Amino acid sequence: MKKLEEYVRSIPDFPEPGIIFRDVTSILQDADGLQLAIDSIQEKIKDVDVDVIAGTESRGFIFGVPVAYNLHKPFVPIRKKGKLPCETISQDYDLEYGSATIEMHKDSIKPGQKVVLVDDLIATGGTIEAAAKMVERLGGEVVKIVFLMELAGLKGRERLKDYDVESVICYEGK
Repeated sequence: MKKLEEYVRSIPDFPEPGIIFRDVTSILQDADGLQLAIDSIQEKIKDVDVDVIAGTESRGFIFGVPVAYNLHKPFVPIRKKGKLPCETISQDYDLEYGSATIEMHKDSIKPGQKVVLVDDLIATGGTIEAAAKMVERLGGEVVKIVFLMELAGLKGRERLKDYDVESVICYEGK
């Protein structure tokens, strides 16, 4: 059986020279790769007491929903500003060039619920840090954050030092 890393397509010099882009779509396009990715994420939380799985738009949905389904847990989508129809809370965060805002429904997390956050990639950690802050503002507890891939050279894990963070695949560079 192939290792998950073997399903990841690496594209040199994209989006700029010196960067190796780690393409998650090559995992999604292979049934065995997709199953291995979901199973590997789920393995990271097998001993975690969790009430809710939450994921950020859009690839956090792709990997978080099957995990929530397998564990028979609810899934909470965390979306870009203006995409959710009910009353929301929002959190701004910084990007490399500018800022962005994510939102979640105000009633999506109940006080005391234990939440696992799922996303495909940790780079600088800004998006998932903003998601964790929103969960906490609603009274939830972030018990684990799981990424499919980590770009360790961007030091996102340092930004999330107060959380239990794991990644399935870790790349040393950017």
